[in-house]
Amino acid sequence: MSQIILKNGTVVTLGDNNQVLQDHFVSIRDDVIEKVAHNKELADFKIDSDATIINASQKLVMPGFINAHMHYYSSFARGLNKAAPSNNFTEILNNLWWRLDKKLTLDDCYFSALVANIEAIKKGTTTIIDHHASVNAVKGSLDKIAQAVKQSGLRACLCYEVSDRDGEAIAKQGIAENTEFIQSINESNSDQLKALFGLHASFTISDETLKQAVLAAKNCQAFFHIHTAEDLADQEITLEKTGKRVVERLYSAGVLGDKTICVHGVHLNDSEIDLLKTTDTMVVCNPQSNMNNAVGISDIVKMTEKGLLVGLGTDAMTVNMLEELRFAIWSQKLKYNHPGVGFMECINALINNNAKIVRRLWDEKIGELKEGFKADVILMDYSPPTPLDSQTFAGHLVFGVSQASVDTTIANGKILMQNKKLQDLDERQIHDQALELAQRLWSEF
Repeated sequence: MSQIILKNGTVVTLGDNNQVLQDHFVSIRDDVIEKVAHNKELADFKIDSDATIINASQKLVMPGFINAHMHYYSSFARGLNKAAPSNNFTEILNNLWWRLDKKLTLDDCYFSALVANIEAIKKGTTTIIDHHASVNAVKGSLDKIAQAVKQSGLRACLCYEVSDRDGEAIAKQGIAENTEFIQSINESNSDQLKALFGLHASFTISDETLKQAVLAAKNCQAFFHIHTAEDLADQEITLEKTGKRVVERLYSAGVLGDKTICVHGVHLNDSEIDLLKTTDTMVVCNPQSNMNNAVGISDIVKMTEKGLLVGLGTDAMTVNMLEELRFAIWSQKLKYNHPGVGFMECINALINNNAKIVRRLWDEKIGELKEGFKADVILMDYSPPTPLDSQTFAGHLVFGVSQASVDTTIANGKILMQNKKLQDLDERQIHDQALELAQRLWSEF
């Protein structure tokens, strides 16, 4: 059994009853939080002779951040300038992303995930829910990504996005890839990896493919991860082809449910939001991506008021969840043209709701510094210049902590980075290999 002691820190527990505890220590044993108490109790606390002791003085000790919607493979799009200029969302898909995912090899899938996970560790993100596509390297792609996740030490939930955009044969491969990976995850009972059944979006999935995907998911007791009304085109094309709006179609097909993630939700009407609430379906918003693609701003405030479990993802724009949080807040203020709107709704989406989403998928205690919870913990360099307590924490998080550096990242009780130094990953070597693969991919783009 291994033990890690984080002493002399300011412990931020998060959770529904967030506490800010000055001069406290956290004891981690194996992969769980063993004890959270004041430093004065350390003298009488059992510390193993081989325990790792970390001085967290002038640091915040917090749960690791969660990115509830990500695309690992987009790592290889960074700096790519060969895509034709795009005037709307569907042109962005056709000119960039659907060209990129056709070029990906299994090695690309592996290294793009490693690159993103290195950045996640450095930014204090310990859990990622990913959505993958590699049209000409479907079979085995999720295993390759899982290999990268295991090597990095992070937690991840993976899926392959099924779509008819590349024909029936590729759609069937996507269904098979999801099915085989989900079955393997179920058999392994891993607390590091989980799986959902990936679907791209309503407007790229035929009725027959949707039917087959739902049947396959039912057979392996899986729920879904799908882009939902990200752009108005999703609604328009779905209405034209099926006579139903996007969420209505997903509801009729049996896609919705308490472990299904509907991503974006920019163009939802009230009846669709009500359907999502009725089915207890989770929604993950990605404001930076939506603004970058000029598709609109999801209504986090309204969905929260209606009782939906609304989380926050990055859609691969970043792995820095505090950057995404700030943008989410500004976007809600802009949407409502009101400076007093959206602050706590967005904060809760990140620090409370993302943890609730992960707890549904993992069925584990994750996302809070509390005895018995999983040891996903980060240390951030932060010495507050003004009073810091549970009542002022939100303001510190957005306007202070968001600008601070992550010093140490621990996932599942394992130190992945300490004193800003990666422990088990050779960043330079990985980046060199990724660069070589990216150069090959770009030459074929």
